[in-house]
Amino acid sequence: MHIDSVDQLRALYQGPKERALKKELPTLDIHCRQYIALSPFVVVASGDAAGQLDASPRGGLPGFVKVLDERTVLIPDSPGNNRLDTLENILGANEVGLLFLIPGVDETLRLNGVASLHTDEEYLDVCTSETRRPKLVIKVTVRQAYLHCAKAFMRSRLWDQASQIDRHSMPTMNEMIGSQTGIHSESQEETLKRYLTEL
Repeated sequence: MHIDSVDQLRALYQGPKERALKKELPTLDIHCRQYIALSPFVVVASGDAAGQLDASPRGGLPGFVKVLDERTVLIPDSPGNNRLDTLENILGANEVGLLFLIPGVDETLRLNGVASLHTDEEYLDVCTSETRRPKLVIKVTVRQAYLHCAKAFMRSRLWDQASQIDRHSMPTMNEMIGSQTGIHSESQEETLKRYLTEL
């Protein structure tokens, strides 16, 4: 059966428990702030005005995403592939979803809010690290914040050392993209060396 209504969907599941509903917060409390301070990784989900969607990983040292206040976080934009999918999406439709992760912690933190792009000196100063000053900062005004349960990470055993896959079980990034596009540029060693200068 094709599910095409909320009633059909809800008939398959029990209703959410009270705790699942009440855990959603309109602002960042002490626990959300601590999670962000310890997190070196966030996935930014966005979409453009036409509904085209994107999810982009962002990383840095723990706490690279800065909390300005109970409603505001700043994400420094770091060098990438210059497609600018996320940034262009924010210009077209400024709603974003954020998923923060901490290595070894099965629970995640989810934020939803309104994003905007800034080059204000005060924001750049806050997000400048010992090695890099961003060109711009993504400012997110939080509308929803909640901790997400550990089930997905427990099922996937993501942090379990025994679950780690040998990198040689797949071709290198350059080999895969070369196969997909016919464009063969640099060796894996050259790529890794270049990455180290662009982090």
